[in-house]
Amino acid sequence: MILVFFLIMLVYVLTMAQLIIGFGKITSTPFKAVQPRTFFALVVPFRNESRNLPLLLESIKNLNYPKDLFEIILVDDASGDDSVKQIYNWRMENGVFQTTLLENIRLSDSPKKDAISRAVPIVQHDWIVTTDADCLLPENWLLALDQHIQSHEVELIVGAVKYDAKHTLLHHFQQLDLMSLQGTTIGSFGMGLGFLCNGANLCYTKNLFTKLHGFVGNNQIASGDDVFLLQKAMRECPDKVSFLKSTEIIVRTKPESSWAALFSQRVRWASKTGNYYSVFGKDLAVIVFLANFSLIVCCGLTILGSRLLAPEMLVALFGLKFFTDAILLYKTNRFLQTKSLWWLLPASVIYPFFCVSVAVFSWFGNYTWKGRKFKR
Repeated sequence: MILVFFLIMLVYVLTMAQLIIGFGKITSTPFKAVQPRTFFALVVPFRNESRNLPLLLESIKNLNYPKDLFEIILVDDASGDDSVKQIYNWRMENGVFQTTLLENIRLSDSPKKDAISRAVPIVQHDWIVTTDADCLLPENWLLALDQHIQSHEVELIVGAVKYDAKHTLLHHFQQLDLMSLQGTTIGSFGMGLGFLCNGANLCYTKNLFTKLHGFVGNNQIASGDDVFLLQKAMRECPDKVSFLKSTEIIVRTKPESSWAALFSQRVRWASKTGNYYSVFGKDLAVIVFLANFSLIVCCGLTILGSRLLAPEMLVALFGLKFFTDAILLYKTNRFLQTKSLWWLLPASVIYPFFCVSVAVFSWFGNYTWKGRKFKR
């Protein structure tokens, strides 16, 4: 049994080492002011976001980009609050922006995919950039994307996301969890096996979306408007996909306000893993689950005083995982510039129990999202 545990952890460490090496292969892109040329359609699906929309719209207003080179398309997914009214008011006060408000048309089991599909046909030019209503956009966001488009032959660009975290364990736990996903994202791109992205910071061409038939093949899954499109693109035209490692395009979003909400969100994220097109993505999910499950079993055996496992063995296994994770998180933290590494040890103790619980529940349970219940 001890040998099995150490073999699992060895596979985990070797896999993470590959991601760490891959992370180093993606170099940071220095920001240079170039003459803007790309016209963007900024697509934002929303539902009951009256508290967040004013902040998002203000960050859009402050974008350092010619106003005649981007349009704003907001898609309302049956909001029950005054979100729509707020947008009408903002549009009247800011007529210089090309702003369109659409009502979502439900055609599948995925409201967000329906919302994006609703917006795509009316996009005036080729480049679409998506974000979420609870996000804040950096002022040079579109400038940096335009610079990358002008200097690279790409059709899909992945950007980074981080939380606006307060100094609480809950918020920093989420920041570290998201940081691990961002590190995995960058590392997998460095390996040539990119399979993760975040719809809060995703840019692609209308031509690519049409060529890949949008979300056909996965629109029965409520989430995944981002990763399934990316994985389709990586399968069909990997040379046209890139991760833009630039601090100028890091989008900030809000963490969940409770452990229950966080758990539900992560279950939603995990529920689509079995439908990945990426074999590496599926394999990595299994490896991560087994490594964390092994730690829980070892912890249980140690607490029960089992002769099969001495406390030193548990410490050794935990140490292997902790220091491997710490290297990737340290590299990612230097890029994202957060202050969450101080919370790494307590978060690392909690994480195996959280990870395994999320995985198990995603296999058998349902989840709630935006006031709606979804089946796995």
